[in-house]
Amino acid sequence: MKCNEINVRVRYQETDQMGIVYYSNYFVYFEMGRIEFLRSVGISYAELEKENVFLAVADAHCKYRSPAVFDDLLVIKTCISMMKLARIEFSYEIRRVNEEALIAEGSTLLACLGANKKPMAIPEKIRDALS
Repeated sequence: MKCNEINVRVRYQETDQMGIVYYSNYFVYFEMGRIEFLRSVGISYAELEKENVFLAVADAHCKYRSPAVFDDLLVIKTCISMMKLARIEFSYEIRRVNEEALIAEGSTLLACLGANKKPMAIPEKIRDALS
């Protein structure tokens, strides 16, 4: 299973009145991890879209384990957990750098869509890069 890690520092604007990362921001962190994962295997999201290949989120889950707060340095681990003909599932783990305890974990299921916004098989070059 291919994985990639990135570090992200929690910005003040990502927190709520209690100083805790607002729940929806974890999906933004997942997206950041996914974009950088693809970049790490030579796939540019921007280039894909220029070629009329779109990866649309069809399902998203997040399990919150422990709060992250302003100025925490987080590591986002992104892995491919499943790839089928027209779908890719990514799994995520978020921790503080140099700590074992999970802050959050989740997954997103992406559907591969063509120019007509209908499902299409994942192009060979993407499949090869992700395998």
